[in-house]
Amino acid sequence: MSWFLAAPLAIPFISAVIVFLFRQSPAGRWISFVGNLLLLGAASLLMSRVLLDGVVVAQMGSWAAPFGITLVADYLGGVMVLITAITATAVSMYAIADIDSRKEYLGYHALFNVLIGGVTGAFMTGDLFNLYVWFEVMLISSFGLLILGGQKAQIDGGIKYITLNLVSTILFLTGIGLLYGMAGTLNLADLARTVPTLQNQGLVTIISVIFMIAFGVKAALFPLFFWLPASYHTPAFSVSAIFAGLLTKVGVYALIRLFTLVFSSDLAFTHTILLWVAAFTMITGVLGAAAQNDFRKILSFHIISQIGYMIMGLALMTPLAIAGAVFYLVHHIIVKANLFLVSGVSQVITGSTELKKIGGLYKSAPLLAILFLIPAFSLAGFPPLSGFWAKYILIAAAIEIDGWIIATVALVVGLLTIFSMTKIWAEAFWKPHPDGIAPALHRIDKKDRINYLTPIGFLALLTLLIGLFPESYVSFAEAAAEQLLNPSVYIESVLKKPHE
Repeated sequence: MSWFLAAPLAIPFISAVIVFLFRQSPAGRWISFVGNLLLLGAASLLMSRVLLDGVVVAQMGSWAAPFGITLVADYLGGVMVLITAITATAVSMYAIADIDSRKEYLGYHALFNVLIGGVTGAFMTGDLFNLYVWFEVMLISSFGLLILGGQKAQIDGGIKYITLNLVSTILFLTGIGLLYGMAGTLNLADLARTVPTLQNQGLVTIISVIFMIAFGVKAALFPLFFWLPASYHTPAFSVSAIFAGLLTKVGVYALIRLFTLVFSSDLAFTHTILLWVAAFTMITGVLGAAAQNDFRKILSFHIISQIGYMIMGLALMTPLAIAGAVFYLVHHIIVKANLFLVSGVSQVITGSTELKKIGGLYKSAPLLAILFLIPAFSLAGFPPLSGFWAKYILIAAAIEIDGWIIATVALVVGLLTIFSMTKIWAEAFWKPHPDGIAPALHRIDKKDRINYLTPIGFLALLTLLIGLFPESYVSFAEAAAEQLLNPSVYIESVLKKPHE
């Protein structure tokens, strides 16, 4: 059983070592792509096992929980590992065309695979201290990717990124220390069993708020999000895409995991805070996007607004709302990564990401225009795309418990998202290029066109499939919500003795 969990974790790090040795050779980029294909295969096997068993657990070194290192995958963890592998495979193919030889020599592919390993580890860890370790692996590798190339804008964005994330790290460690001092354990399943029995529940609530702030920084929640729009538009487009798809979602995942499994005794306080935070995150993110005139900056602010929807599902804390949050997580990773990939191709064709400096893409690159419309309309919630079902579930969950205010906020933010996507369409695709040139996709080398468009088309197809055939995905999200809200099987699976 341990190999089902160990393989998705080992493959990215092995790939990172090999591609670093081949960083001066074009073979390195293909080794990275093949490594991510292998990761996708391993993640698919793990997901199939999770669907059979419900929860898959491995105790490293045969040390029983809560004393050893536990790897665990339930429905939520398994699907997050799988969607990580899908996104990594798509972006690694895109990077073959996007990343130049200098960035390859500086270690792009090695850092990329280390980042994927860190994200995968965060989704599979069964204890808080190892979650901290995986966050640090992600932070180091993501900072390296962010400043790779050494341009002034990258360094400026990188400083803001690392500074606030280090503050988050300090808060995370503080929370770990306080929680361990009270409970005597950091294993998540053991904490779920122990924390409700502690006498000083007031201190437990204070510790939960510390974790809320720490993970809120990672997830780019209001008012701790300013590092994201200051940095995500500065690196290579492959880096922006993988950041947009995965990094903030690890923070969201950590919030969902802890505030359903460990900190669920004071819902009136903690989840009311989360609901207000969700509302302000949605509003500030979408208003920030509306004020921007750069393709990637608009998309960066929309990461923030869409994170608000996921936290809304967690805050409402009903089976339907949690199912909506899970559905939204999967949908948004695919859509947001894809939109950043599209922005990269548009920059190659037109020469800029500033909307006033580009145009003409609809006439000269109609395929790219179609591939943009699919994730853009999905992000805005147009039926029958995946974003429509994600928003529908969450708004239905809010109305179900008379949460009319948050439902109204979600609807209004969806309408404002349409405005931003329409602005990109009108400026980048519909209007003529301001310099009078006719940008054309055929000017890109044929091999590069394949590497650019294949992953974009693949992710767009996934968006269509989820939207057109939502029943199985909704059923899966409901099963994941059931596991999260009734974690007895998770707890028993992790804490049972090896001979049981």
